[in-house]
Amino acid sequence: MGYILETQAITKRYGSKTAVRDVDMHIPEGQIYGLIGPNGAGKTTIMRMISGLASPTQGDYTLFGKSGDERGRMLRQVGVLIEEPGLYPKLSAQENLKIKCIGLGVDPAATVPELLEGVGLGGVDPKKAAGSFSLGMRQRLGIAMALVGEPKLLILDEPINGLDPQGIADVREILVKMRDEKGITILISSHILEELDKMADCYGVIYQGSLLDEFTAEQLHLRSGRYVKIRTEDTDGALEVLRGMGMEAQRMEEKDCIRVSGNTDRTAEMAKALVNAGIPLQEIFLRTISLEDYYLNMTGGIHHE
Repeated sequence: MGYILETQAITKRYGSKTAVRDVDMHIPEGQIYGLIGPNGAGKTTIMRMISGLASPTQGDYTLFGKSGDERGRMLRQVGVLIEEPGLYPKLSAQENLKIKCIGLGVDPAATVPELLEGVGLGGVDPKKAAGSFSLGMRQRLGIAMALVGEPKLLILDEPINGLDPQGIADVREILVKMRDEKGITILISSHILEELDKMADCYGVIYQGSLLDEFTAEQLHLRSGRYVKIRTEDTDGALEVLRGMGMEAQRMEEKDCIRVSGNTDRTAEMAKALVNAGIPLQEIFLRTISLEDYYLNMTGGIHHE
């Protein structure tokens, strides 16, 4: 798998405070990477460093496989929306985008209508000032601004923060469409973990400035989700019986425990087969763990933003 961005022990200190410490992050090309962590964990600081808005105190990173001066030239292929969109409140969406296009040497006539349509603002009154937009409309326009110049990597810091459920669904649909239809890689931070779970392909968990773990959506499914948990002293025998039934059974990190993904409606059938095979069955029950539960367990129960 190719990585569009990799960091090597990237660190950022402000005086005596270390905001980010020795982070090794790997963002696969063409995927949505969800960066999660509590308030003040260092998410925004990481995003500022890899988008060229701040310099690491230590460590380095590669962008599209480039570092140093070559990496600096590649920053033109990175779209950024960190914190509030930088909009001119008295100008319309079209005018804001036109200014951004001119600044990047992009033809506004060909670009602006397509971007507005792409983020669901195509039907907005062309005279309506951005300062009168709802929060959801401003976020959509902010994403459109970040997409000027057809970036290959989009960096979005809390783009769905404060939106109503419909606004969140709309932004999610836009981002998934960008990934699927244009192959854009997206790094997104959010404290709404349920929504990240619906669109991210992989995740990074940051806590107190350190990256605790990286995992794919598939790995998350194996670690969380709805599954049958079985505890037995004879895990080898139990695995043989369960796999003979066509079950997707795997050992868990927890001693004497097996996880069966799927087939959650066949719990009684599993128990009967194990007992009939002479397997000492200590426990069998259903577990449902969300991305949020998994994250809270990993960070010791510290609540997200």
